[in-house]
Amino acid sequence: MKLESSSEVSADSNNWRHDWRLQDEHGEYDLNVSLPCDAYSALYNASLISDPYFARNEYEVRWVAHRDWVLEKSFNVESLQCDLVLSELDTVAKVYINDHCVLECENQFRTYRINISDVIHIGVNTLKIVLLNSIKAAEKKQQDQPWYVPWHQGNCPIPNGNMLRKVQCDFGWDWNIAIAPMGLYGHCYIQTHDIQRLDNIVISQSLSDDLLQATIQIDLTVLSSTPDPVDLSSTLCGHTLRTTTNTKNTQSIGDLYRSRGQIIFTIDNPELWWPNGLGSATLHELVVKTESDEHRRMIGFRTIELVTEADKPPHSGNTRNSSEGSSFYFRVNGIDIFAKGANWIPADALPARITDQKTTALLQAAVDANMNMIRVWGGGRYESDHFYDTCDELGLLVWQDFMFACNLYPHTEDFLDEVRSEVRDVVKRLHHHTSIALWCGDNELVGALTWFEESVANRDRYLVAYDRLNHTIEQTLFQELPDANWWPSSPSSGRLDFGDAWHDDQSGDMHFWSVWHEGKDFEHYRDIRPRFCSEFGFQSYPSMPVIRSFTKEQDLNIASPVMESHQKNAGGNARIAETMFRYFRFPNGFENFVYLSQVQQSIAIKTAVDYWRSEKPHCMGSLYWQLNDTWPVASWSSLNYGGSWKLLHHVARRFYQPTTVVCIPDKDGWNLMATSDLKNNVTLRFIVGAISLDGNRRTLTHGTVHLINNNNAKAGYIDADLLNEDEWLFWHWTAGDTSNSETNSENTNSYASGEPTAAEITKYLGDSYSTDCITPNPYKTYNLPDAEITFSVSETEFGFSLELQCLRPALFVTLEADVEGDLSDNAFTLLPGFNKRVHFKTNVTSATPPNFIIRDLQTATK
Repeated sequence: MKLESSSEVSADSNNWRHDWRLQDEHGEYDLNVSLPCDAYSALYNASLISDPYFARNEYEVRWVAHRDWVLEKSFNVESLQCDLVLSELDTVAKVYINDHCVLECENQFRTYRINISDVIHIGVNTLKIVLLNSIKAAEKKQQDQPWYVPWHQGNCPIPNGNMLRKVQCDFGWDWNIAIAPMGLYGHCYIQTHDIQRLDNIVISQSLSDDLLQATIQIDLTVLSSTPDPVDLSSTLCGHTLRTTTNTKNTQSIGDLYRSRGQIIFTIDNPELWWPNGLGSATLHELVVKTESDEHRRMIGFRTIELVTEADKPPHSGNTRNSSEGSSFYFRVNGIDIFAKGANWIPADALPARITDQKTTALLQAAVDANMNMIRVWGGGRYESDHFYDTCDELGLLVWQDFMFACNLYPHTEDFLDEVRSEVRDVVKRLHHHTSIALWCGDNELVGALTWFEESVANRDRYLVAYDRLNHTIEQTLFQELPDANWWPSSPSSGRLDFGDAWHDDQSGDMHFWSVWHEGKDFEHYRDIRPRFCSEFGFQSYPSMPVIRSFTKEQDLNIASPVMESHQKNAGGNARIAETMFRYFRFPNGFENFVYLSQVQQSIAIKTAVDYWRSEKPHCMGSLYWQLNDTWPVASWSSLNYGGSWKLLHHVARRFYQPTTVVCIPDKDGWNLMATSDLKNNVTLRFIVGAISLDGNRRTLTHGTVHLINNNNAKAGYIDADLLNEDEWLFWHWTAGDTSNSETNSENTNSYASGEPTAAEITKYLGDSYSTDCITPNPYKTYNLPDAEITFSVSETEFGFSLELQCLRPALFVTLEADVEGDLSDNAFTLLPGFNKRVHFKTNVTSATPPNFIIRDLQTATK
């Protein structure tokens, strides 16, 4: 949350954050609060309600959303010429200064600036914000529509959320609690008119074709108390430029004057900004000043293009016209990148619980899993400045949806006017962020036209309404940001294409949900060849420490009322269980059921990503659903609520690593495909072998592959007949920079004769090699013996180090500690003779080492 900068306010910042009162309309509750404030968090912190996240408390506390609430505070002013600035005011509200209504609003996403000069006086004044019942307001707006506008009742138990410009998942979602919070979470300050205020700063940049020169153009709008020219200065990369505003087109705005100026920098040999994995995310401080106002921005020099070129991709059986298609990928500084990432939802369902520290930790976890892109999903919120600052710093590209999702929306002019103001405010605030790669109109609104009986019966009416909304967003975006990368909707096959982008994999971006929602096998991920898959996912349960945070011992059953209330997707528990029984033997006990749910989630997403990376450059992106959780719940996330890693996140760190070898089955065996996302050419060495259940292994092939210009190459083919009935396939690989390589592949003879030991393999591949394996048949078909895993623990500077070994192969080996901490790896394959070292970092101090539990597939299902 940003309250103000030092040059923007006339009051002490702490006075604006603290000393508020929150009351309900009945006078039943009256408490002191600080900003950011939502009513639920305030009541819980005052011990007036139970934790909404525990057990089934959600239903007991929902009454909070059915009342009006009042936020109030006193403030001092020394000048009678002032503005009140508010943002993230949630949502339907009336704002009073000294009992004079100065604002009626109904858009959480806007920034409001109100001239309050006529209603304040020197000394003590009162600010009162009446937060009206959003559920009642939404119902009234639905009644006022010229025709009924449907919302997704399967997602939202609280109705009519599509009527309000409010976080859509506040009304519930198939992973979110439904409590419709209200409050004030963003800016709140008074600003006097006696400064030369920088009202708007528009930053645009271009790079020469050879990337050796950057041009940065800064267009400035200034408000001042006189019509005189305003002196401007700006500093970037050690250069300072000065100019004055042009007074020829000065506008009178009440008692202020608006004028404009422009500054252009030319930077030679700029140090470029790169996405994670391709180089340093270098940022440069830009300072812009008037005599009495100063703004600072961190910007990176880079080019980002969305490349959508017509082509004729091979037919996959999932297209309306197999002879036509178009690419969909991002080109950064001239390099075509494969986008590796996940979808972001709000960091918490209760806005007051969202902190910069929590946001940073979640984004850092994405980077630690080798991601280079985050999609800010359209049913949540436009995130804080800190979120985008952190993405800039970490090299995380941002796919930014506008906040419309899975519903149909009004088309009336008053609604569209709100949308125009919203888009202008959002683009004004966010456009300078280096990480923003794409502005997308909405999430799944084209598909939503087919979900409701009203829109199916009268498609033209609702399609025209949708097109008006979408065109309003696009038009306003380009008015503010002419060079923006724009995509109309997600998923979408392209502009003015209102077809089925869930099942057409030849153009645009795709949401592929057939495996989860239609219950198809994991192998079905290999039946499609998307150009860019921006949503796909499979559920699991949260980890046991998270489950214990909202349950009692008697609740630890998948079918218990508490567990079912923390599963918001209809039929989700049954789908997890049914899928589990396709691939695995029945787990023993609740904890192993939870463990196995995370194992199968990992397999599902890995199956998709491995195949789609092998299809590069036809496919150039995979953003799985979803990175994080808003509260403790069964979901598609790879991070638990609170930020700890599920098994999927550990596996994602491996399947998203910059260079990899994947094994893609066909009817006769397996194709070995090597892929690299690095800018430089890479030489990759690999060994492929077979291992039996009792631990005997034998080498099948080995070799070297040269990957040129971050492309793929075939590393080999393994015929299924080479494996015995009780054997699995495993492979090791490592990669190094060989920028001068000119060939695509070659065999190597520098390999030990006979069956190499683990030490000889390490000598051949180096210390940091990767390992993967695949079983020809479902896991449940194997009578897995006890791997007899043993481990030792030693203390290190940052925690503990564990060394594991086994007598027989073990799958999905997972460590769990009895204290909080971070593991360097988990859910890995452990092979006899190949010891595995895992580091455990913890801030918990104790006289004795933590206790560790080891699970693997055999012990969980024996």
